[in-house]
Amino acid sequence: MLKIKNLEAGYGKLRVLKRISLHVNPGEIVTLIGANGAGKTTLLSAVTGLIRATAGEIALKGENIERLKAEDVVFRGCSLVPEGRQVFATMSVRENLVLGGYVQHHLGRAQMQEGIEYIYDLFPVLRERRNQLAGTLSGGEQQMLAMGRALMAKPALIMLDEPSTGLAPLIVKNIFQIITRLRESGNTVLLIEQNAKAALRVADRGYVLETGKIILEGPSEDLLANRDVQRAYLGRDVKEN
Repeated sequence: MLKIKNLEAGYGKLRVLKRISLHVNPGEIVTLIGANGAGKTTLLSAVTGLIRATAGEIALKGENIERLKAEDVVFRGCSLVPEGRQVFATMSVRENLVLGGYVQHHLGRAQMQEGIEYIYDLFPVLRERRNQLAGTLSGGEQQMLAMGRALMAKPALIMLDEPSTGLAPLIVKNIFQIITRLRESGNTVLLIEQNAKAALRVADRGYVLETGKIILEGPSEDLLANRDVQRAYLGRDVKEN
């Protein structure tokens, strides 16, 4: 689904990613863990076309996309749920979902409404709040809306950037349950997450990113059992999810 080879990217003269290579197979949940500043969000920005890769290749479903604009990446089947939710605060829940489905507008109103109903079934609270302004929702509800908005594009690959940030433990548990349901529904997920224990428990495979380089990779069970990963990312203070 996604293949990244020797990717380099950054901001101005600052090189953040240093020859990153990874892949995500169809139907997988793959997680990328690492400390703040490791380059996780930069990688997602490069994949989605928000910043331009300076070297390397990014292929989505076998098509190179590293030179595409952000909107064209969405049309090719890749959606991002950004860190901090970034919902359209002065628009209603339903209006946010309609905007998320703009790449499907050519299918007509009936298909658009079908997509909205699917999101309401996945996140029942959004049905209850459908006419409410997005800016008045709780943090957890905004995260659900951001995920729903991204899913409205019917992406082949959905990428989530720190979905648990700032949320209560019970809401975090719910969000990770929904991520598992996405895989069961046939979605492919690339998950960026600081809550390494929760992420590795739902993922099939994982990569550890440190100062712009992949330093470890493997099945999630292996990374959970790895002493270096435990020491750096799975401290005893991480709550069970």
